[in-house]
Amino acid sequence: MKYYDKLVFELSRPGRTGYSLPAGSLSGNYSAPWEASEPSAVWRKSTLPLPEVSEPDVVRHYTNLSQMNFGVDTGFYPLGSCTMKYNPKINEEVVSAFNGLHPLQPASTVRGARQVLDFMDKALAEITGMSHFTFLPCAGAHGELTGLMLMKEYHMSRGDSARTKVIVPDSAHGTNPASAAVCGFDIVVVKSREDGLVDVDDLRPLLGPDIAGIMMTNPNTLGLFERDIKEIASLVHGCGGLLYYDGANMNPLLGVVRPGDMGFDIMHLNLHKTFSTPHGGGGPGSGPVGVAEHLVPLLGRPRTSGFHGNFGVILRACAYILTLGRENLLMAGKLATLAANYIKESLKDSFKLPIPSVCKHEFVFDGLAADNGVTTLDVAKRLLDYGFHAPTIYFPLLFHQALMIEPTETESLETLDAFIDVMHTIAREAAEDPELLHSAPHNTPVGRPDETAAARQPVLKYTF
Repeated sequence: MKYYDKLVFELSRPGRTGYSLPAGSLSGNYSAPWEASEPSAVWRKSTLPLPEVSEPDVVRHYTNLSQMNFGVDTGFYPLGSCTMKYNPKINEEVVSAFNGLHPLQPASTVRGARQVLDFMDKALAEITGMSHFTFLPCAGAHGELTGLMLMKEYHMSRGDSARTKVIVPDSAHGTNPASAAVCGFDIVVVKSREDGLVDVDDLRPLLGPDIAGIMMTNPNTLGLFERDIKEIASLVHGCGGLLYYDGANMNPLLGVVRPGDMGFDIMHLNLHKTFSTPHGGGGPGSGPVGVAEHLVPLLGRPRTSGFHGNFGVILRACAYILTLGRENLLMAGKLATLAANYIKESLKDSFKLPIPSVCKHEFVFDGLAADNGVTTLDVAKRLLDYGFHAPTIYFPLLFHQALMIEPTETESLETLDAFIDVMHTIAREAAEDPELLHSAPHNTPVGRPDETAAARQPVLKYTF
């Protein structure tokens, strides 16, 4: 272990300090602000064991920790279904210009911010074919729940309380059935055909007066465009249901087709995916929900949360749209599709390609072409040694050794070629020296932890 790989507690030495305060500044009759309101039972009974280190040690400790992180600013991040595209730095400059705003300011003093929201409502409506958006949801799953609540309210407002079921394809994102269940719906699964698309013949007998709607994304989780979407929309609308669009896969559709034109009534967008905000590690996010004209009255007022939604993410998306402009925004989806198909075709001889048709923004391999005991997890771990983030693995559940790759449109040809070369190298290593992959990664600060124990029994604090 290198010296600065140690925890800051391990660098601590009694009496060492990196700051000094004027004498008496925290002495005498000073009382902490919480002492007047908090009961003594919650007061700390012992001194907080903070590390005692010099300022250089503190700076080096946190700087070295930051360099252990992986993000789009440090390397290629082909995380399927997540659209980890580069966040232009002008977005951060725009956000910094609004840093002085307070969420509780009077509306008359934040007219610029309100104009941003009005612009984004119109821009997203034009991009998606919806009529209006609410910016209340602060994440994609939050948007799903909001959209499903709108779906339920639509049926209840018509006195149609019998619609208790939501149809979800077997290839759907896991949040879809989860959000529907949280909203109180029963889940009905529609199967996919061998080509990865929704089986319309399996859908027909599921439809009836108890169906509230269907949740889909198009292209679907396999990166394939649902060619029967107009027929699906007609069938669902014909039984009185609504169509919900999961916007997680919206990126390849930019400038090509709009969910509203396909027949969707409700949708959410992941601004942090399609419109460039970095979101690794679980945040930040924004999941605005758009609706067709006949559902606009259900959006209510205001169309933002009490703090105007996750405003920083909305600002970044606004900057992204304005920076690209109409013409270049219309190219984003096409370039994302081109990049994904380029990687797929370049690697299909080294990895199993269960569905060989043209994909959109992402595609799925089913492990290595040669079955020699090397798993998808082994491949993902070995990629870390070469400086690439691993793709999404073991999802979707349709394939046992799923490896889901999404390059986005922001990566150069040279980056794509480097990734392709490394993947070919890993395939050769798997054939010649499988143990090399079984024991990977070899060049990272942490090797292979017990991932089950880490998830179920995480160690979240330092033990002195």
